[in-house]
Amino acid sequence: MSSLLQNRESLRVPEPTLRRLPWYLSNVKLLKQKGERFVSSTQISKEINIDASQIAKDLSYVNISGRTRVGYEVDTLIAVLEDFLGFTNLHKAFLFGVGSLGGALLHDSGLRHFGLEIVAAFDVNPSLVGTKLNGIPIFHTDDFRQKMQEYDVNIGVLTVPIEIAQQITDYMVEGGIKAVWNFTPFRIRVPESIVVQNTSLYAHLAVMFNRLNFNEIK
Repeated sequence: MSSLLQNRESLRVPEPTLRRLPWYLSNVKLLKQKGERFVSSTQISKEINIDASQIAKDLSYVNISGRTRVGYEVDTLIAVLEDFLGFTNLHKAFLFGVGSLGGALLHDSGLRHFGLEIVAAFDVNPSLVGTKLNGIPIFHTDDFRQKMQEYDVNIGVLTVPIEIAQQITDYMVEGGIKAVWNFTPFRIRVPESIVVQNTSLYAHLAVMFNRLNFNEIK
């Protein structure tokens, strides 16, 4: 393994850490609204019930250092976390499948605050094609390759029915999509160079129901 590759691997942030950093960011923003100028990992720990040593370890991956007995400067910590997480850059995306979930995501203007802008959607429903939802144009799926030449997009949001999830994924990848945010419960297969983030609402429901039933039985 080359020294450059070894260095890149050593800097790779664990996924659990990446999942926790937005929690810290949201909490620090709330503290700023309360007038706090500095915040410690202990303060954050009390708010979100994560061990302070874990928070300090997670923040060690971020290019920021705290002051002894004072903590982190709030404005600096917010700016550094937003930049580190990619929220300061606007990433454009296409959405595939304008059903109930896809439509809800098109209506979620808050995604822009976290660096994601869905600029167009694709579907095969003739009652949707040619219309707009929350100002976002809906094209026929067959127009995807043409629209890839018109828009600067490398992310695809997948909210299609499960039976065509792999087919649409292959279609996106062949057309130049580099990352897929998969909302279907189907575990799509992609080349190693493609980034996939699975966000199955149904899987999280299953975990919640199971824990709820377990607690009721106890």
